[in-house]
Amino acid sequence: MPERGNLIDLGCWHAFGKLLACNVRTFPWTTNQTFVALPEAGAGVFNRGTDILSPRYNDQMANRRASITDLAKTLGLSPSTISRALSNHDDVSEITKQRVRQLAEELHYQPNQLAAALRRGRSNTLGVLVPQITGHFFPQVVHGIATEAAKLGFNVMICQSNEDVRQEQKNIDLLMHSQVEGILVSLANTTQNFTHFEVVRQQNIPLVFFDRIMEDFRGNNVSSVMIDDHQGAYQVVTHLIEQGCTRIAHFTGPLHLNIYKNRHQGYRDALTAHGIPIDDELIVFCEMDQKGGTQAMRQLLKLPRRPDALFSSNDLVAVGALQVAKTHRVRVPHDLTIAGFSNEAFTSLTQPTLSSVDQRCEQMGKTAVQLLQKMLKGNANRQEPPRPIVLKPKLLVRESSQRRPK
Repeated sequence: MPERGNLIDLGCWHAFGKLLACNVRTFPWTTNQTFVALPEAGAGVFNRGTDILSPRYNDQMANRRASITDLAKTLGLSPSTISRALSNHDDVSEITKQRVRQLAEELHYQPNQLAAALRRGRSNTLGVLVPQITGHFFPQVVHGIATEAAKLGFNVMICQSNEDVRQEQKNIDLLMHSQVEGILVSLANTTQNFTHFEVVRQQNIPLVFFDRIMEDFRGNNVSSVMIDDHQGAYQVVTHLIEQGCTRIAHFTGPLHLNIYKNRHQGYRDALTAHGIPIDDELIVFCEMDQKGGTQAMRQLLKLPRRPDALFSSNDLVAVGALQVAKTHRVRVPHDLTIAGFSNEAFTSLTQPTLSSVDQRCEQMGKTAVQLLQKMLKGNANRQEPPRPIVLKPKLLVRESSQRRPK
């Protein structure tokens, strides 16, 4: 029997007060079992098509979570009696309560908080869907969401789409079947069909988009939180012009996403405002990662007239460009000034350090939860949803773009 199976990326973490990562494997030698390992909950084998966790060794109860049914069968009592005993109801004798508590402790019984919440008519759970849990921005947004959610008494269920609209659709379906009270979403970069969000809107589940939003998607249960991407880009390009730059290149992503569309427009508007003509050969559409930055920079360096500045729509692309510049002995910032967007953690560690725009990511997460909470209260009182919130960006000038003293 092989030691390992094939890893399935569910792209989902379920948290009750904290985030728990789970590893899920299916084994090639069986078609009806899935192995699940939770860091704080032991491990076992699920038989597909049933609701009961079957341990690898059926005689070892410790390999799975005990249920109320297990306690009831062992003690010869009804599940309802077990439930009332654990809840300290007056109609259950102290002797019975003691027996139930003792067995529950021995079997490490933990109540199903989600099921209990659903019986009360509320799950107290918020669904969160992000494109990825890598880099600096989205983890910090998620941290802000989790912190504010805990403060307001919510649990969080977090999924990632891996920049895939099909996975995004599956995640939305999962969150809705999990009876979340509201959903916070940042779109995948491949999302152009929004029918899965229409279902959320029709069911009147509060929906808050953050960072990557749907600008024309409105409803009484829909709102958004974002940074002023246009203003952030305008600030960057204005700063580069103030450093004496006139041939300013721009690396951008797909313009159907609001963040790249608005940053691109901010770039164009800043050039126009300062009387600098827009040169389309200096605008490069590329993948928004480090490799995309290296490829785009090589393309620019082949031009007869090279740019003297670069504004990249994110920091990873800017780092790729910086590496290529060094390889070709292009001095930064003397020959080429570079600035990014997002204020990733590594921007203060590069040589030279990288100028960028801070997106206030943790504050964005907290604000998104606060907005969703207002929407939940508004639905209960039949009020109009809160207006979208736009946070102010902050330009952080570092060595890569500073030719002249501040």
